[in-house]
Amino acid sequence: MALVGSYVALSKPLAAIFPVLLLAWLRFGIGGVAMLHWLKKPPGEPPLTPRMRRLLFLESFLGNFLFTLCMISGVKLTSAVSAGVIMAAIPAAVAVLSWLFLRERVAPRVWAGVACAVLGIALVALSRTELTTQTASALAPQHSSNLAWLGNLLLIGAVLCEASYAVIGKALTVSLSPRRISALINLWGLLLTTPFGLWLAWRFDFGAVPASTWVLLVFYALAACMWTVWLWMTGLKSVPAAQAGVFTVLLPVSAAAVGVGVLGERLSTLQLLAYGVALTGVLLATAPTRAVRRAG
Repeated sequence: MALVGSYVALSKPLAAIFPVLLLAWLRFGIGGVAMLHWLKKPPGEPPLTPRMRRLLFLESFLGNFLFTLCMISGVKLTSAVSAGVIMAAIPAAVAVLSWLFLRERVAPRVWAGVACAVLGIALVALSRTELTTQTASALAPQHSSNLAWLGNLLLIGAVLCEASYAVIGKALTVSLSPRRISALINLWGLLLTTPFGLWLAWRFDFGAVPASTWVLLVFYALAACMWTVWLWMTGLKSVPAAQAGVFTVLLPVSAAAVGVGVLGERLSTLQLLAYGVALTGVLLATAPTRAVRRAG
């Protein structure tokens, strides 16, 4: 989740150079090359059933394709700090979806966490922090201010996609290895974005992209497609989906840290308050209960 938060923030300068769907296609392409050897079925793993194939498609469509579109487009229209606060709603969303689809019990304090997350998002929507770096100036200033509400709305969609990703991933880890899940859902993402990527690549001037941007793109692709997915799926094999949500606290923390420390953004008083409220919701929704703590 710390890596996810980092690339959520660092995708902002990438989105200033590459069209969103072209960036997604390049991401899945680089990840596909890196994980080609992960596609082979390990010995002893059961063959894919129709249900597994449907879950793999949904995992990629929601967690890779739609999440990438919503997240990159949202960060492009708002600030990385705002993105970090909104992403703090992920644990509460994971807990709610786990209750709906995995039948995991959700304590009353989780609903209080959901309320805190919604309040934090509302406070972000009221903030008007301007982008302060030269990189951000590559984005149209009038769009970043007038369409910040749309960016925040897209990021809320990314939250729901990421929560679905966690819940579906829990179901997949029962039968498939983390490596193969990572490779298969990345392959679906590549297939979904290839028509758009080829069309946009035909008219894009790749020669104008500086070397430093290509290095950042490779880090973004490997972190988004390979490292974070494998780490997350490996963890989900032994941790309930709702409890796993507690670790997503590192996503908004690292996203805001990169936004402030690397991209030169500033935390306004209202955003700081929203950040505190959202993180309070994280603790309410995902902290272990007394019974769990007593059990060790």
